[in-house]
This record gives sequence, structure tokens and C-alpha cells, in this order.
Amino acid sequence: MDFTLSEEQLMIKQAAKDFAQSELLPGVIERDETQTFPNELVQKMGQLGFLGMMVNEKYGGSGLDTLSYVLAMEELSKVDASASVMVSVNNSLVCWGLETYGTEAQKEKYLTRLASGEIIGAFCLSEPEAGSDATSQKTTAIDKGDHYILNGTKNWITNGKRAEVYLVIAQTHVEKGHHGINALIVEKGMEGFEIGPKENKLGIRGSDTHSLLFNDVKVPKENRIGEDGFGFKFAMKTLAGGRIGIAAQALGIAAGAYELALQYSKQRKAFGTEISNHQAIAFKLADMHTKIQAARYLVYQAACDKDAKKDYTLSGAMAKLYASEVAMETAIEAVQVHGGNGYVKDYHVERLMRDAKITQIYEGTSEIQKIVISRSILKD
Repeated sequence: MDFTLSEEQLMIKQAAKDFAQSELLPGVIERDETQTFPNELVQKMGQLGFLGMMVNEKYGGSGLDTLSYVLAMEELSKVDASASVMVSVNNSLVCWGLETYGTEAQKEKYLTRLASGEIIGAFCLSEPEAGSDATSQKTTAIDKGDHYILNGTKNWITNGKRAEVYLVIAQTHVEKGHHGINALIVEKGMEGFEIGPKENKLGIRGSDTHSLLFNDVKVPKENRIGEDGFGFKFAMKTLAGGRIGIAAQALGIAAGAYELALQYSKQRKAFGTEISNHQAIAFKLADMHTKIQAARYLVYQAACDKDAKKDYTLSGAMAKLYASEVAMETAIEAVQVHGGNGYVKDYHVERLMRDAKITQIYEGTSEIQKIVISRSILKD
């Protein structure tokens, strides 16, 4: 596979890098400490086209390929994973799900505003007793003819408070199991829809993560995505693409930590020379660089599979599994290279280490990815 980037892709990568360095980097430590959602930066990302990168231009998107999206995600994540996860959810889960499976009326009403960054969206699958296990939904959407009555709780929802549009997975026909699940578009402000307290998280502290509560929320039937019972398939198809976005985020965190460690190793002196000249440090850098490059190829492959309309279930799961492991390993080693300085906030690597951990958890834990991979390789 030839991963030579086109001129347009290189321009997108550079634009994301410039934005990350000039707009995201200033204040990133403060946003992490105060758990502040960067509203003004979100607006700027929308204006630059980062919130609807893969959406067709007729719906207000940038009309770019998945590889371009991955390139932008990597550069944004090198600096601020809290901002990049918002970009990932809006692109991979919300916009992609609506554009691929929504009706024309739904696209005109919601997608154009989401793709332009006028509003942002949230994807609501996880529950207190049903994280990656989408078949165990306790949230219900009871069919009342021309509408559904939605009841239940969703948790760990990225963009939970800031979003205006929510794609909610709920059980309509319990007796049908996963064939009885639906996906509904819920709008902020619908009666009975409440937003719970913000989660106090280890990492990605600037992202907007809340629980959502639905108490007899009346959702019009025209807000259902796909046919009755399509919700489980919708969730699985959407999450498969979401893994590519999170793999790119993990890749960016790893690359960002490595670049900081490399730079620091050339400046910090110990025993009469720069620490990069000591084999113990040089070998760490060699391992980090090698693993990041391997992860990058896996992420690029998954993106190319998606663009080529191939089945990317396997390649996406492998990319997400490996890139998230590399992100965690690299961030830990970056802290070690920095020594005592790595343990304080001013050098950024301790934040990247905390941010890295979530990439092994959301969009399916590492164990879930191994289930997906093993099923794919053993099915024949």
C-alpha cells in the first residue's frame, strides 16, 4: 500500500498542525486543570472545516476522504486530545451516521448545521450496565404510533452538555433482542431530557463528558434513523468507523509525547552531555519511533480501507488496539525521559500520559478490540 500523501492531504495536515500550535496549545494546561470546554476554539474549528471533514459539500461539509480526517486528528491530538475527541465524535459518529443512514429531511435539518460547526452532536450508546455491550440496552423507546416515549440513562457521553443533537440508542422491542433496538435523534430542550453533572476525569479533562437522563421524552417517529429495529446495526457500523478516529487520536498522543521527549533529550544534559547521547535514552527513543510508525501504518490502512469501501472492521479494530497501546507506552516513556520534569504539568507529557489511557477504553476497550479481531480472523 502506497501511503504517499497528496498535495491536498499535506495541506490539510499542515493546517491542522498550525491550528493546534497557534490556537490549542496556548491555554491547554489551564483547560485541563479547570476542565473547561473550549467553546470559542470549537467555533474556529468549525470555520476551518474540521467538524464535517468527510461530509459531502452539499450538506456543508468539506467532502474530504478518511485519510485526510486521520491526518488532521493526529495533529490536533498531539496538542489537545480534549479538543480532538470532540472532533472525532462529531465527524465519525454523528455526521457519518446521519449522512450514511439518515433521511434527506434529517440531513437537511441536522447534518448541514453539524458539518459547518454551527452546532455539535453527541453519540449516546453507553449506559451504567451496558458499555460496549450494545445488546444490553436498558434505555427504552416505546412505540406510541407517531412518536416514541424515551426513558433511561446514558453515561460517559462526550459533548454531553455542549451538544444540540443527540443520537440515542434505545430498546423498543425487548423480545426481539438486538433486532428490537432503534436509533433516535433527540434535541436538547425536549421535555423530560436532563443533563447530569460533568464527570471529573483522569484525562481529556477539557472534553465535555456528562450523563444524560431521559424521563418520558417524546421523540417524533420521523427522528428514527433507518427502519424499525435498525438501531443495533447502526451502532455497530458507526462505531467501526469511530475506532479509526480514536486510533488517530491515540497515534497523535503518542507522536506528541515522542516529539516532546526527543526535543527534551537534545537539550537536557547529564554526566557531561545531552541525555540523547546516552544509550538508555537513545534506545527508548528508537523504540518509541518504531512503534509509532507501525501504528501510523495501521491507522492509514484502516482509513484507506474505508475510503475504498472495503470492510474495515478488522483493520479499524487492529489500528485502534495497537495505536492505543502505543499511546500509553510512549507517553509513559516520555515522562521517564523527562525525569522529574515529566511529572509536572509545565512539560505537557504528564497530561498526554493521562489522556492516553482513555484511548484504551472508549469506542470499545482493548479487550473488545481483541474480540472483534479474533472473530474476524477465525470466521473462515
